Amino acid sequence: MTVEFAVALPAVVLVLVTLVAGVVLVDRVGSMQAAAGAAARALGRGDQAAADRLVREGAPGTVATVRHADGTVCVDLAGRAGGPLSAVPLTATGCAAEAGR
Repeated sequence: MTVEFAVALPAVVLVLVTLVAGVVLVDRVGSMQAAAGAAARALGRGDQAAADRLVREGAPGTVATVRHADGTVCVDLAGRAGGPLSAVPLTATGCAAEAGR
């Protein structure tokens, strides 16, 4: 092993770990966004039980907040990334029309 390789290897590993962490964060936010949208549509139909289930199964460990305004219902999810990235706060919002409006 050359000295150049020994010096470059930690930098390459750091870049790869950072890229994998970014992919994990994007995946988590995508899951939260999908769960928030599905829960908002369920609430728009008046199905609270389905909305709770969708958030619980689609984005475990998140806290949901529901807002109603101008004939729409919005679900805001707040959570954290898992593992060593648990200090990173993540949010997602999904909105849908309320039934009968």
